[in-house]
Amino acid sequence: MPIRPLLRFVALSFLVAQGAHAQPALLQVHGSGEQVYKKVCIACHDAGVAHAPKLGDREAWALLIAEGQHVLTGHAWVGVRAMPARGGSAELSLADFSRAVAFMARSAGADWQDPDTQLLLKIVHEADKRLVQTIKEQKAMQRELHRIAKTSK
Repeated sequence: MPIRPLLRFVALSFLVAQGAHAQPALLQVHGSGEQVYKKVCIACHDAGVAHAPKLGDREAWALLIAEGQHVLTGHAWVGVRAMPARGGSAELSLADFSRAVAFMARSAGADWQDPDTQLLLKIVHEADKRLVQTIKEQKAMQRELHRIAKTSK
């Protein structure tokens, strides 16, 4: 076999193998939703710190559940209201975080399942939209501050 086609074949094989590894990386799980809740989320969601909806509180979770799994999870992942991004745990994977959110929502009556690759990609898209909006708002605030500073001179 000539060298050029062989190199193309090797390169294509490498790319396919990388693609095969990319999907499972998104799904890497280090614990069940309940385990993640007990390790990370319980600190706020057990006592209702800063109005965090408590585990099993159907009324508190109802409007959040109505947003939809990908919306709620995506917004919570990047931080929403008083909740810090990733629930305050920088090492928490998106898959683990998403499983914990699903666990908490189920405790309040939702029929959410642990996310698969397709749902995780929807969560990623929603989180990205939320970040873009936040960045726009922060840039607008920065422009306003610059305008104030300029008019104060």
